[in-house]
Amino acid sequence: MTANGWGALERALAASELGDLEVVRRRPSEYRTSFPVELLEVERLGPGRGTIVCKRPNWDELDATAQLAKPRFLQDPEREACVYERLLPRGPVGPPRLLGRGLEDGGVWLFLEYIEGRPLHEVGERELWEQVAGWLGRFHTAFGLIPPGSAGRCPLVQRDADFYRRWMERAREFGRAGSSDRRAALDRLAERHDRLVEALLAMPATLLHGELYASNVLIAEAEGGVRVAPLDWELAGPGPGALDLAALVSGWPAGDREAMRLAYERAVGEPLPAHDLELARLQVAIQWLGWAPPEWQPPPDQRRDWCAEAIELAEELEL
Repeated sequence: MTANGWGALERALAASELGDLEVVRRRPSEYRTSFPVELLEVERLGPGRGTIVCKRPNWDELDATAQLAKPRFLQDPEREACVYERLLPRGPVGPPRLLGRGLEDGGVWLFLEYIEGRPLHEVGERELWEQVAGWLGRFHTAFGLIPPGSAGRCPLVQRDADFYRRWMERAREFGRAGSSDRRAALDRLAERHDRLVEALLAMPATLLHGELYASNVLIAEAEGGVRVAPLDWELAGPGPGALDLAALVSGWPAGDREAMRLAYERAVGEPLPAHDLELARLQVAIQWLGWAPPEWQPPPDQRRDWCAEAIELAEELEL
């Protein structure tokens, strides 16, 4: 039986904390990531039927295109389950709850709360984006209070100097197939990158989502307001909060970025210098340059001339 078969699903459910549920319907999620994500209509989940999300964050279940797009060194199928189970309950309400987890053929199966909502990249009202920035500030504040090492049981992404430098090295490697102008631009960035790394390491660390782009956030109706529901915690780990905010505000004009920075700052209760956010934006651009070989194209909402943006930021920051 393949991982996509009913038998595998039933065995994974039976091995999870959910017990003996009957799945009456399964369909692909329209908000799936590169990993397989399905919506399961089940019985015996409270009164009547309910819907849960099934995600399988396993490398061998990615197709060839998805494997090209995913840096292999970041992959750990246990990370997301551990973050959902052990860390997110300490933070503000919003992300889906982990309902159970199972193993099948050596792969991890996650069963998550289903949230009816809109992906943030389909939301045009800046006020809602500011609310997301405020939620992010509260999240980072909550995890800024956790003593160092208390999250050590989870295999988190470690954003140390080697991690940051690896993206620059990959960007130059992938840039060899480009024009001489592009190669020269990447060389100039590489000459300045150590100063950026030092600045990032000097910033206060908290728990990061790691990919807080608008496509990874759902906005749902909730009593008394909206629910901010970040999904896909595959790259969670310690690092400067400005990196999450930089991912969130990418693509917005300067005035809108500033409004979101201030919303984040109010939620944190401490200053986040605009300069720090610009430094983080530069690292995010470099990470995109080093994400995957040039034959792969990022999603439309994240598709920009990251090289030009990185050069412009480096000049403005006088690195």
